[in-house]
Amino acid sequence: MEGIKIRAMRQGDIGPVYQVAQLSFSAPWNPPSFEYELNNRDAIIRVAVLNRKIAGYVCLRTILDVTHVMDLAVHPKLRRSGIGSMLLKSALQQLRRTRQDVRHVTLEVRESNIAAIGLYEKFGFGEIGRRKEYYKKPPEDAVIMELDMDGTGFSFTVH
Repeated sequence: MEGIKIRAMRQGDIGPVYQVAQLSFSAPWNPPSFEYELNNRDAIIRVAVLNRKIAGYVCLRTILDVTHVMDLAVHPKLRRSGIGSMLLKSALQQLRRTRQDVRHVTLEVRESNIAAIGLYEKFGFGEIGRRKEYYKKPPEDAVIMELDMDGTGFSFTVH
């Protein structure tokens, strides 16, 4: 999408990021959760900016040698425009540059969220399991997905 800038999240982004989260999830993170991740040295948190407004965000956190996609959301009016892909690619590129020891990236996604599952599959994530009734409001199973960072899947190189 033309005009999108991906950058590191800043303290002043918490309010607008929270608004995107509220529009995206039935149980969104609260502002202190975003602040915690912003100050966590093991987290990568990026935002997409369009016309000086937050269009989406992604948060990854590494624990030992595994990274987890904690949260990813795009404003509902801007979904399916490539912003989610731009955010995920940017975060994975940063991960690859800063944490060569990471071998796997994992995540959970609602089983009904076909668009998100398709996005993750495009990056080389594959289903490795399910979590029964992981989500609340409404109750739903989670698909557990994993990306092998050593594999030959999606290329994260900057062009």
